[in-house]
Amino acid sequence: MTDWAVAAITRLLEWILIGLLAGMAAMVLLNVVLRYGFNSGLTFSEEMSRYFFVWLTFIGAVLTFGEHGHIGVETLVRRFGRSGRLICMAISNAIILICSGVMFWGTWIQHDINASMTAAVVGLSMIWVFGVGYFTALGIGVIATIRLFRILTGRTTEAEVAHFAGEWGDGVVQNRGGE
Repeated sequence: MTDWAVAAITRLLEWILIGLLAGMAAMVLLNVVLRYGFNSGLTFSEEMSRYFFVWLTFIGAVLTFGEHGHIGVETLVRRFGRSGRLICMAISNAIILICSGVMFWGTWIQHDINASMTAAVVGLSMIWVFGVGYFTALGIGVIATIRLFRILTGRTTEAEVAHFAGEWGDGVVQNRGGE
């Protein structure tokens, strides 16, 4: 996939996260105002804000993984040379790929159960809530597969290896905090 396609998908997911967070905040704020000001409220706002939070968390996990934002054991990896770091990168991405497969499989196993249940207030099929596991497993799995392929074919740059080891020196793009 080309860089512009990755950037477009990333930007779209970021806008979805913004929409989910804004929707959560608006529903909760409106519900608080209605409850305390008018002794009424929106029955669906608590349930939908919880579901928005679930989606926000899981979509955010994919974006964070794509930006190398998850926690790593840099203290250990820094002690290795390039080949040791590449081995650690390969093992790490292979484990992540396996975990993504387990997550997808678990979501698949639970699919029929979740599809048959409905939310108490809004009546939404629960697969719309728990089905985010498909998206997350596929998103992280695709990223891990691409990284593993790049490692195995020798296409990993020095900047990527340094980034994996937590070295934020010259020549390494610093994308810590959503820049």
